[in-house]
Amino acid sequence: MNERLSSLLKRFDELTLVIQDPDLTKDQNRYRDTMKEYSFLSEIAALHNETQGLTKQLEDAKALAQEEKDPEMKELAKEELRELEIKLQDCEDKLKFLLIPRDPLDEKNIIMEIRAGTGGEEAALFASDLYRLYSRFAETRGWKFEIMNSNDTELGGIKEIVFSISGNNVYENLRYESGVHRVQRVPATEASGRIHTSAVTVAVLPEADETEIDIKPDDLRIDVMRAGGPGGQCVNTTDSAVRITHLPSGITVHCQDEKSQIKNKAKAMRILRARIYEMEEAKAAAERAEARKTQVGSGDRSERIRTYNFPQNRLTDHRINLTLYKLDLIMQGDVGELFDALKLSAREELLRTTSSEVA
Repeated sequence: MNERLSSLLKRFDELTLVIQDPDLTKDQNRYRDTMKEYSFLSEIAALHNETQGLTKQLEDAKALAQEEKDPEMKELAKEELRELEIKLQDCEDKLKFLLIPRDPLDEKNIIMEIRAGTGGEEAALFASDLYRLYSRFAETRGWKFEIMNSNDTELGGIKEIVFSISGNNVYENLRYESGVHRVQRVPATEASGRIHTSAVTVAVLPEADETEIDIKPDDLRIDVMRAGGPGGQCVNTTDSAVRITHLPSGITVHCQDEKSQIKNKAKAMRILRARIYEMEEAKAAAERAEARKTQVGSGDRSERIRTYNFPQNRLTDHRINLTLYKLDLIMQGDVGELFDALKLSAREELLRTTSSEVA
């Protein structure tokens, strides 16, 4: 950790000189990347300086507490000592978190897939609710949102929806949403008032650039067909729907939301790249860590991660044993507390793992 801190502080000093170069703004990409790195390192430098300052204050307070003869003043010195110790510990913890190497995927945009599971129409309705939750959260963050493919039901539910979200640190915030989301509530179609349990699966895929995934044309089978679904312009009238099969992996992607076959093909290729990228990343992660898994789960979409209990207004995340009694607000997109808790738990687990490996 100390070696990494020294290296980052040295890099911060270098960037402090670089950003003073007027020629930096001539290359907007370089300027953006440099300022982003500088902003991150300046936070580390500020915490390092604050830690050093608190350490000096703590030493002075200890000396004063030992030298003080007056009982009342001695007690005040001890109280100040306790406050400084808490502040110093807080600063050191924050600094340790920042020193943990960031996952390069955290800054990526994502493609999210939501599918209704067990529960029939009620599962489809909850899939629609989850889609609305994520879209509203994206709006609060100023992220760009684009539907890539959807399959709706006649009652307003969603059998399946695929959409992209782009912006700052999207994957970092949403990566822990992959898995099975279980809902317990009385369906609108239930006359007797019985509580039903349904399930929806969510997959979060980091979106890959074209340069990151090389897909050979010979490895693809592309079929075109007429779009299907409950109504809508151009449905069943033109061959605009596209299905792409990646022969080596067997991955199949279907897109029909656009009226244009070309646009549907482009969206299908984006989804295909993301799925192949996720598959390769999963293999690489397994090779690196083998059986090691973080406290918040492996990201396996078959893992039951959360229960939404509407009668009790309760949400429970089973991976970190977190229960919140504000499900009504959460379903409106107020999920910052939940997502922050998941990120914190993952970072704490990573810190423990990193510390044990260094030891």
